[in-house]
Amino acid sequence: MAWSRDEIAARAAAELRDGYYVNLGIGIPTLVANFIPAGMRVVLQSENGMLGMGPFPFEGEEDPDLINAGKQTITELPSSSYFSSADSFGMIRGGHIDLSVLGAMEVGENGDLANWMVPGKVVKGMGGAMDLVAGVKRVVVVMEHCSRDGSAKFKPRCELPLTGTNVVDKLITDLAIFSRADRHSPFQLLEMAPGVSLDELRTRTTARYLPP
Repeated sequence: MAWSRDEIAARAAAELRDGYYVNLGIGIPTLVANFIPAGMRVVLQSENGMLGMGPFPFEGEEDPDLINAGKQTITELPSSSYFSSADSFGMIRGGHIDLSVLGAMEVGENGDLANWMVPGKVVKGMGGAMDLVAGVKRVVVVMEHCSRDGSAKFKPRCELPLTGTNVVDKLITDLAIFSRADRHSPFQLLEMAPGVSLDELRTRTTARYLPP
């Protein structure tokens, strides 16, 4: 039985540490904010110029001018601050963000990431992902293990245009969790979703990885 989007996000939230400055990508990564452990101080940063984002608003309480980088309405906190997008990217490029959780279309066994080009769709660009993978201290990727046609998304080499090379530290899918000790090491299987066998995982993964 595959993990749900919320279960994937909860496992990504286990990467958070007290005092971290964290950037969350669009899609499943935004759900990580719902699983920040009680009592843990984590500051969420957004590329469009906000530090200290609050939770999503209740229906009817949305402020259309208060959005994250994915254009979702959010709330502010007493500690929230606002600044230009240039300052925001200065934080990212300067190495001041501890962790980024991003989605992906493909992840290579060597840590390459492709997450901005969507096949068959017109996109405006890669947004802040290219800067995030270059400047953030640790990158965790969350995604579905296979594409809609059943093909593997964790593969020997990315076939889509790259966001960054050798940048992924941990991969969490709906089927399994893979991590590596450093960016010179291969990925190792850490955990599988309930009911997923090693044989099933191998047939749905073309990337090479170390056994648990």
